[in-house]
Amino acid sequence: MMDRSRRWFTVLPMFDPEKGTTVIEPPGTSAGYWAGAGSVLAHGNETFLYYRLRRPRGEEPDRGYECHVAASQDGIHFTDALRIGKDELQTTSMERSCLVDSGDGKFRLYISYVDKADGRWRIDMMEAGSPSGFRASDRVACLTAAACGCEGVKDPWVFRVGDKWHMILSYATSKADASEAERERMHATHDVYNTGITKSATALATSNDGVRWEWQGGVFLPPQDGWDCYCRRINGLVWSPPVWIAFYDGSASVEQNYEERTGIAVSGDLTRFTTASPSGPAIGTPAGPGGVRYVEPLEAETEWRFYYEYTRPDGSHEIRLSVVPKSA
Repeated sequence: MMDRSRRWFTVLPMFDPEKGTTVIEPPGTSAGYWAGAGSVLAHGNETFLYYRLRRPRGEEPDRGYECHVAASQDGIHFTDALRIGKDELQTTSMERSCLVDSGDGKFRLYISYVDKADGRWRIDMMEAGSPSGFRASDRVACLTAAACGCEGVKDPWVFRVGDKWHMILSYATSKADASEAERERMHATHDVYNTGITKSATALATSNDGVRWEWQGGVFLPPQDGWDCYCRRINGLVWSPPVWIAFYDGSASVEQNYEERTGIAVSGDLTRFTTASPSGPAIGTPAGPGGVRYVEPLEAETEWRFYYEYTRPDGSHEIRLSVVPKSA
């Protein structure tokens, strides 16, 4: 049976990840070295790209050790304009963030990182007059795991519908029947998503000002079985009336935690998403090199630009760009 995601490919042109152009290289050339978790913002004649660098556990500094904001005139060749290290956030790791034009002459960076106080992922916000002006010391809290009643919140994707701010994010579900040993292990490594004790799902939060957020709960949860029964993490949305089309990362088990694959989901109201990729990933290879995750769509006048994290043959991850012309 043809995957239902192909139906949405006629609405939103898809891309061949193998033909993409490398825009950010990883910091090393083997598994565990990543440049990824990107967020892209077009503003005037410039394109800004947030990305995170990671090294394998055990190498100092390890995990997500620094993030960057880079600028480009053509969307391909980027020059770093800002670096924030894990020490500035007093964290053990940082993950995907979201660049936003606030519409009032300022920019915002919604950043996810591990809170050392409880070992759980959280989301804060920084505001500045330019994407190179963010300062970790100026950040304000947006969402914490404790406030949301879950085990972790990260990977925000922030946008506005009318006057209402929306945040699509990944959250680690709670496990009511967790044993005492499981509860201790959940946050001992400061990464509950890599324990297999809970699952990775997608939630929605809303706000009137983009600072104070109201938790709306889960909108896209992993099923009981299938290729995405451990993780369903929405990364980016496209509004194609009358539905939202979402790119999401899926995995079947914790063993695939760092190598999720990309599926397509749809929603009419942002409160419930339905997969259009029930039988397997929609983009990239099902395993090994050629994997695609953290897809970020960017619409231009005559083309679509897709930025994504890509698994290279040596096991490292890079950020690539694929450009697809719009149909005449």
